[in-house]
Amino acid sequence: MRPLLYLDVDGPLIPFGGDPVEHGPADSANPLLNRIDPGLGPPLLALGCTLVWATTWMADANERVAPVLGLPDLAVVDWPDPRRDGVDAWFGLHWKTRPLVERSAGRPFIWVDDEITDADRAWVAEHHPGPALLHRVDPARGLTTGDLAHLARWVAAVKADHSHDRII
Repeated sequence: MRPLLYLDVDGPLIPFGGDPVEHGPADSANPLLNRIDPGLGPPLLALGCTLVWATTWMADANERVAPVLGLPDLAVVDWPDPRRDGVDAWFGLHWKTRPLVERSAGRPFIWVDDEITDADRAWVAEHHPGPALLHRVDPARGLTTGDLAHLARWVAAVKADHSHDRII
């Protein structure tokens, strides 16, 4: 089974701060969309993961972001009731952490976000039975070729570790 790759938009795909590169004319509906590097789409697809939007953009990511990257429509994480956020915040967890682990149901996953902390990593290590990579992206730079290479190495290692589990 292919690992899941949960992908945030703001920060990883739309860099903030610094001197972000603009990859085309500004979009009147969202002038930040031109910060998305269209060249990220092919290497994301080449990772061999099931890509899933894990962003507050929700379904808008399929309408506004996916076309810029050349991605097909992706599944979208439906976030739970926000009243639960207080409990997770008390434990120092990001509000996305628990829902992503629950949605993964033990399946290997990568979470690419700019707000991941050590508390999230520790919680996932304790509560997720499968391999997981929580990859924090510098929001000033966004997702880089170095980040993509790191993700690709992790996916290759997970696939190698589970190659004996495949039924041919």
